[in-house]
Amino acid sequence: MPSARPRLLYVTDLAYPARGRRYCDEDIRLTARLREEFDLALCHPRDAAALMDTFDAVVVRNSGPVLEHQAAYDDFRTRALAGGIRVYNPLTGRADMAGKQYLLDLSAAGYPVIPTVDRPEDLHRLPAADRYVVKPKLGADSIGLRIVTADRLPVLVDGTVLAQPHIDFAHEISFYFVDHDFQYALYAPDPGRRWELRPYEPTRDDLEFARRFIEWNSLDHGIQRVDACRAPDGELLLVELEDLNPYLSLDALDDTGQDAFVAAMTRSLRGFLATAGKA
Repeated sequence: MPSARPRLLYVTDLAYPARGRRYCDEDIRLTARLREEFDLALCHPRDAAALMDTFDAVVVRNSGPVLEHQAAYDDFRTRALAGGIRVYNPLTGRADMAGKQYLLDLSAAGYPVIPTVDRPEDLHRLPAADRYVVKPKLGADSIGLRIVTADRLPVLVDGTVLAQPHIDFAHEISFYFVDHDFQYALYAPDPGRRWELRPYEPTRDDLEFARRFIEWNSLDHGIQRVDACRAPDGELLLVELEDLNPYLSLDALDDTGQDAFVAAMTRSLRGFLATAGKA
């Protein structure tokens, strides 16, 4: 007799060699908890397209940078959209899921984002700085990132990369949301040790900053991480809006915090599965 419990295909690369943290540990622990509510199987991102048809939804988690399996991801995305497969996060995300164009769009629209350009004729829009960050539009996990002086920018900025001023920020803060609900925040007190994270108690202004980007992205369901840096003047600036497979750093939370996140994700998944139709 078939199970009445929802069937989830959980996409993860347990062997991905992340720097400074172990993606696999997070997914092993999280799936162990989700199995209390769902029938669940794990698969590598290269196998997702071939397996997804027999599941109620596909959950994309710590699958590593898409660049590592671009052809397989493109095939998965195309087939999922064509077949009406439920994917969590939904494939309608406007942020990292769709590349880095959103940083240009948000910067041009006046959002509190690190100033960003991608064309030589726009370099004058960047504030003067001793160094600049240049990174691929389709990059992830700091792959291809370079720090250069201003004289190098006209040669490097050709439409395929983003250029930003290098900011000597006080610290980085990440805000974690399930659906549109804030869950927790973590920060790295030492900018040189960015993966040594501690719980952070955000102010009202901090949360208003983060919520602006969650609302802009307009995903009804899913997990998102708003990464920001605290500029020398105290202002928060967006570094990244991760809406594809954000690492959660759950090991930085105590048991109560982890329990609360699992409960929120479970509610979100049940609400996602209950929505009418497939999308």
